[in-house]
Amino acid sequence: MHWFAILVLLLILAKLATQIWLERLNSSYSKARADAIPDSFREFIDEPTYRKTVAYTLAKGNFHQVDLVWSALVLIAILFSGVLPWSYEGMRSRFGDSPWAMAGFLFLTGVAMSLPGLPLDWFAQFRLEQRFGFNTSAPKTWWGDRLKGLLIALVLLYPLLVLVLKLSAWAGHAWWLWTWVAFVGFQFLMMVLAPVIILPLFNKFTPLPEGALRDRLFELARRTGFRARSIQVMDGSRRSRHSNAFFTGFGRFRKIVLFDTLVEQLPERELEAVLAHEVGHYQCRHIPKMMAASMAGAMAGLFALSLLSERAWFYDALGFSTGSLVPALLVFGLVSGVATFWLSPFTHFWSRKYEYEADAFATRAMGSAAPLVNALRKLNEKNLSNLTPHPLYSGFYYSHPTLLDREAALTKSI
Repeated sequence: MHWFAILVLLLILAKLATQIWLERLNSSYSKARADAIPDSFREFIDEPTYRKTVAYTLAKGNFHQVDLVWSALVLIAILFSGVLPWSYEGMRSRFGDSPWAMAGFLFLTGVAMSLPGLPLDWFAQFRLEQRFGFNTSAPKTWWGDRLKGLLIALVLLYPLLVLVLKLSAWAGHAWWLWTWVAFVGFQFLMMVLAPVIILPLFNKFTPLPEGALRDRLFELARRTGFRARSIQVMDGSRRSRHSNAFFTGFGRFRKIVLFDTLVEQLPERELEAVLAHEVGHYQCRHIPKMMAASMAGAMAGLFALSLLSERAWFYDALGFSTGSLVPALLVFGLVSGVATFWLSPFTHFWSRKYEYEADAFATRAMGSAAPLVNALRKLNEKNLSNLTPHPLYSGFYYSHPTLLDREAALTKSI
């Protein structure tokens, strides 16, 4: 076996072993705290609900281990069975190597790779989530979402792949830089299309009715300098009882979105605090900072790919012939995740820092930490969130601080 293929295999196995170890570590940590409610939580959660949060954590952990093993086996089979070079050469011999044909090969490969995960996705929705009372989706809706996602990818991602391949033929060695420009342009295009066209394909959005809650939220937006075109309620309960709030779009397309489940779960002042937190992300300029980081990461990745695509061993390792960027794009896309996984503690640390800053902003906007603390407690209870994750597990996987950490930080900010 080629040395690079061995390296890729070792990276896949190292990632899998680490993820399994983290899941078991987290499960053991939760089991050790399952017998009695920690004193910090007694104010807002009763014994049966606390035990249910632990059971939900353990069930998700067990399922995630199965998912991890299955995904790793599928990836190993795809990379080392020879099916990719065989299908690539078959596509070239039948349809030629034009950008349209080769973009079709990349697109169809992505679709094919998503198929083995469908049974596990179905189980997660209709067995795991159903068992704990979260699933409200019908099979028709679930399949419809996937069909819509496929059609959206065909309309948006397939032309992007064609553009990338045309740029590679036109720009020569600088193809990676022009591809990065196209990637940035695509991100901004999605910011426009998502709230106006894409999201309404999946959910129904209705204006928040006239009344005290609407007046309260618009007043919050006014005094915090957040200009929003509208406040809308999304029918999240059509698929799940989990709750959330966010804002989307920019400029005249910006709008505040509340899940209908969130509106049902929280009183007005706590809803206002949750929205103040989201406004905090905007006013602290977290969104452009994260976009800039994403763009920088994309540039670094494309530059690395440009170097690898000029090395014959990069193609030989998995059975491809040199001379085309397409196999390089495919292999890099498949194996980059096993390397970037090790960066997740750093990216999540950065994300949690932003959450603390948004919490502090919400405290200042509300004049008190109490509304946000109460809202966070209720949301953690309603969503059966893991209240006691192992620190290493949360370091690798949590983009938000734990409830205890957020409460401690909010207390200090008063």
